[in-house]
Amino acid sequence: MNFGLFLDKIVHLEHLPLPGETAQFKMSPPYRQALLKMNEQVIKNSKKAAVMALFYPNINNETYIVLIKRKSYKGVHSAQFAFPGGKVEKSDVTLMDTALRETEEEIGIPKNNIINIKQLTELYIPPSNFTVFPYFGTLLNTPIFIKQESEVDAIVEVSLKDFLNEKMISTTIVKTSYNIEVEVPAYNLNGNIVWGATAMMLSEIKELLNKVL
Repeated sequence: MNFGLFLDKIVHLEHLPLPGETAQFKMSPPYRQALLKMNEQVIKNSKKAAVMALFYPNINNETYIVLIKRKSYKGVHSAQFAFPGGKVEKSDVTLMDTALRETEEEIGIPKNNIINIKQLTELYIPPSNFTVFPYFGTLLNTPIFIKQESEVDAIVEVSLKDFLNEKMISTTIVKTSYNIEVEVPAYNLNGNIVWGATAMMLSEIKELLNKVL
């Protein structure tokens, strides 16, 4: 989709109610509801993080969204695909400040260039005990990405057309942080399998966009 047309359409997002967990659960692992019930008290004191779902025009003025692939490390989110973002630091005044700061650190986009469109539904991640607050943002110009070498393995640019294509939804077998193999819903984006929390947040974004595009 032409990015100018995309911008014209998404102004209507401001007053739309969030689909929330109903949309998120469409792409959730089958065991999620049980884990949430088990962690009801823990969730109240969970750590906080914020991420940015960033849409922008590519060089042909087509609409794209950016994801990152995290570095391999000894942790529960090793080598997974995610939005740029991270944990709240003491210097962050708001959660949006966290999302903007982390986006600048991880993919090199100046935070003053990002236009925040809408805060999305928070999402609890049991394996790392984080509640993540996602934001929907845009850039008006084609970005020049600068990868944070210490944390980001790859920057993945996904066209809006591919993201909204229902054929890009499938299932995959993954080994969870609990060392159990399960079949989970996933997006196949540019040949990359995106599942878990990121897929759930993408599901809410997709449902919102389908209402205005």
